[in-house]
Amino acid sequence: MSVEKVREFLRERGCTESVADAGLAGLVSAWEDVVESLGTGYDQGLDDYLHDVDGREMIAAVIAGVPGALTPALKRRLAEIDKRAKAALEPHTRCLWGDRLAKSNGWTREEHWWYFMRPKSPGPELAEELGLT
Repeated sequence: MSVEKVREFLRERGCTESVADAGLAGLVSAWEDVVESLGTGYDQGLDDYLHDVDGREMIAAVIAGVPGALTPALKRRLAEIDKRAKAALEPHTRCLWGDRLAKSNGWTREEHWWYFMRPKSPGPELAEELGLT
């Protein structure tokens, strides 16, 4: 059963039991919460933002690592959430984690877009940390 395989995958990746138990649907819900905050103006700092987009990376990892984890309904939901995310984001000059990590992890602007974009409406702390002020 893919639900248990997702839990195992998340545990192996070091996720907490609550994250593992929530599974892929829980990760997608958490990503949706992040995207909602993007629409109202992201008011946290860079560390928090990186943690939030790492959640989107974990979604991609589960999809790639656990065949059958992404149901058709969840696929449609994620596509809609990603569409809203892209509308609330704009390209950043480089990977938010830095060029070295992007290269070592094989992250590309096309496939791992969440690491190469920033909120259109960052709060003061994030704007300062991204060098936008």
